Amino acid sequence: MYVLKGKSVFGGVAIGKISFYNKPNEIVKRYKIEHPDAEFERFESARKTAMEQLAKLYEKAVVEVGEANAMIMQVHLMMLEDLDYLDSVKNIIFTQCVNAEYAVGVTGDNFSQMFSTMEDEYMRERAADVKDISERVIRVLNHDDNNGLILSEPVIIAATDLAPSETVQLDKNKVLSFITRQGTVSSHTAILARNMNIPAIVSVGDELSDDYNGKLAIIDGFTGTIYIEPDETILAEMTEKKKVDEEKKALLLNLKGKENITKDGRKVNIYANIGNSTDIGDVLKNDAGGIGLFRSEFLYLEKNTFPTEDEQFAVYKYVAESMAGKKVIIRTLDIGADKQAEYFNLPAEENPALGYRAIRICLTQVDIFKTQLRALFRASAFGNISIMFPMITSVEEVLEIKEVVKEVKEELRSTGIEFKENLEMGIMIETPAAVMISDLLAKEVDFFSVGTNDLTQYTTAIDRQNPRLEKFYNPHHLAILRMLELTAKNAHDNGIWVGICGELAADLELTEEFLRIGIDELSVSPGLVLSVRKKVREIDLS
Repeated sequence: MYVLKGKSVFGGVAIGKISFYNKPNEIVKRYKIEHPDAEFERFESARKTAMEQLAKLYEKAVVEVGEANAMIMQVHLMMLEDLDYLDSVKNIIFTQCVNAEYAVGVTGDNFSQMFSTMEDEYMRERAADVKDISERVIRVLNHDDNNGLILSEPVIIAATDLAPSETVQLDKNKVLSFITRQGTVSSHTAILARNMNIPAIVSVGDELSDDYNGKLAIIDGFTGTIYIEPDETILAEMTEKKKVDEEKKALLLNLKGKENITKDGRKVNIYANIGNSTDIGDVLKNDAGGIGLFRSEFLYLEKNTFPTEDEQFAVYKYVAESMAGKKVIIRTLDIGADKQAEYFNLPAEENPALGYRAIRICLTQVDIFKTQLRALFRASAFGNISIMFPMITSVEEVLEIKEVVKEVKEELRSTGIEFKENLEMGIMIETPAAVMISDLLAKEVDFFSVGTNDLTQYTTAIDRQNPRLEKFYNPHHLAILRMLELTAKNAHDNGIWVGICGELAADLELTEEFLRIGIDELSVSPGLVLSVRKKVREIDLS
């Protein structure tokens, strides 16, 4: 028996044979061509075919993992339309009179190298993306339809790494788990794995040898452990662990329709976080009490130009009506930092996480802000909508927001458009500044929602996506818990409610702590709603 260790991406136990996925070895030869114009046309034809393939993968991903998580396919599509990328390919073909495969390969290598040396973690992850799209175009040019992922039976996929497009192509019915030598727990592929509910382990290293191909293995996604050719003791132990896990999942289904109430009678709201209207089905299926975070920026990220007021209104109205009176908290656009839309023409920044983003864009490009607010207020007539503003750091920002809201309401009244006058408005607490003045902010808004991802990052000065800092990143840091307690106290002292919509909301080790410090609402991924409900119902705060 061989035992390997890696980093867990998604819990669960899988037992089956290992099948190594080795990417097709695209050997790119360089040769001279006589007609650069014709060769560039050949590239353009291949590029369009690659884009058609990505569009189909996007549609498949939307169905399987939701529109928010399928956005990486849209990123790949945008890369294939990037003018710098296209100019590089064209320049190599015309100046060197060489074949398109070589020009694409060199361009992919150059751009990948450029991204991999950038300081920003998000931009470094683009290195794998640009390599992925270049390899796709080369396969089209070579008329190679083999994606290496055709499976005849359920197996454990093993690979050096898996690009997001490769992960989406996986037949969920034939994949028991996947394990990779490389990769990080915060990569796009890892996110897709979690949403596909596939037990997965990354960063196993070179000990994951091709020699293990075809051998029986056990994947313990809870501990990040891989057992190859397990002995009878381990096989029995892990088979039982798999059975217990499946029974727990079945038991959770019995919690549908039950109240989120502790043993001593304390009621807690458990809502769901979603990225687009296509995720509504998961919200309802998992019996969430409402939507605690609707990330409206994906309406902007999936387009090549600003979404119109009517386009936004249609989406917000659909969500409000679908939730049939349940609360829907929509966050105004949070563009910037790791979420870029080219048509915003945002300046390059050395530290985008601390830069021009979210409410700072809205309050300096007020026309964009007012368009979204008009759509939100119009949709409020069709359901229980609340509005939440991100990245607040001062009372002055809130007062300025209120002035813009006042103007929007007056515009709607003057045109006779119906909307909800007393619409609930809140802010996200994501910065230490907001925590420290939460007593003052609470006098100006109807609720707080704590974004623990950014709050932890800004408080501890640690980029949570930087793999070199994983040992230092501590979401349970005492400073964060004290900030939550202070925020809750100031909220309740001023008669408003407080929730958590960051990843920490789903941390079952902290659920009781959250309730004891006064958190009123927890908003988590739809698939985790019932797990949090189960935990709440087991707690006795008396």
